[in-house]
Amino acid sequence: MCELLGMSANVPTDICFSFSGLMQRGGGTGPHRDGWGIAFYEGKGVRSFHDPEPSCQSRIAQLIKEHPIKSLSVISHIRQANVGSVCLENTHPFMRELWGYTWVFAHNGQLDKGLFDLPLNFYKPVGSTDSEYAFCWLLGQIRERFPERPEDLAALSDFIHQCCEQLRALGVYNMLLSDSSLLYAYCSSKLSWLTRRAPFGEATLMDDELTVDFCKETTPNDIVTVIATEPLTDNEQWTALQSGELVLFRDGVDQLHLTSNAVAAD
Repeated sequence: MCELLGMSANVPTDICFSFSGLMQRGGGTGPHRDGWGIAFYEGKGVRSFHDPEPSCQSRIAQLIKEHPIKSLSVISHIRQANVGSVCLENTHPFMRELWGYTWVFAHNGQLDKGLFDLPLNFYKPVGSTDSEYAFCWLLGQIRERFPERPEDLAALSDFIHQCCEQLRALGVYNMLLSDSSLLYAYCSSKLSWLTRRAPFGEATLMDDELTVDFCKETTPNDIVTVIATEPLTDNEQWTALQSGELVLFRDGVDQLHLTSNAVAAD
């Protein structure tokens, strides 16, 4: 299956270090050779890159690794195709507009054919993946339930969680979703997160010979959270999400946790 990478931060931050590890899994240390993509928010705008080539061999991925594009919210994906051919339109992350915001979505997993019985009431897929179909359905459900952007983030988050639970019933559904300021992470089978804040230390990638001392790269007020399918470093403490858990991140901080059986807010 595919792998996900997300970032939420309270100051514009580059993701070069984490992406360096992820891109090696795209055909190098991992089997995810069927394309990759990444989206960086700049205010309400999105700077996105997609390539159907393996990320470990991609010149565009090498540019992302070496060029520090700074953002408050990032979503990236490396693909191992199961539904849909290997082509540009089937590479994640996918994007659609809602309430005057560009929503970005990436999915890891596979959903059964019952997904395609769910009605699409507004958004239509461009490609042929189950992932993009699920995104079109999810965003259409949000649009129908909330015609205008709600002020109550708890109500919005609860509804997104309900929709994710419905999709999880159709197979494996690990998801990252953002509207620029909010980053949602939903776990069906495998997803972990890590928050870096003062006092910062060194981090070493599992998939690349690279170590960074974040004490030299940050200020004491910086907060940066990284979400990944599999932990990217071997000397930091990652937290695994539970199956059925949705976490809302904003400015690098986990704001809300919703699970299948209970709700917990920080």
